[in-house]
Amino acid sequence: MAKRKDVRVTVILECTNCARNGVTKVSRGISRYITQKNRHNTPNPLELRKFCPYCYNHTIHGEIKK
Repeated sequence: MAKRKDVRVTVILECTNCARNGVTKVSRGISRYITQKNRHNTPNPLELRKFCPYCYNHTIHGEIKK
């Protein structure tokens, strides 16, 4: 029997500022958050404004592929 597609999916949000600049000696890494979204209500990639501990301010975190 085939599995049906789940409506709620787990997504990973990554800091766009850190990803754009790349990992350097100044920045220790890339900030990532894990959350869920409803596939029917939000078909587009999710973008939220979250705190990045590496940039020390609130930046846009965009959805990435697993």
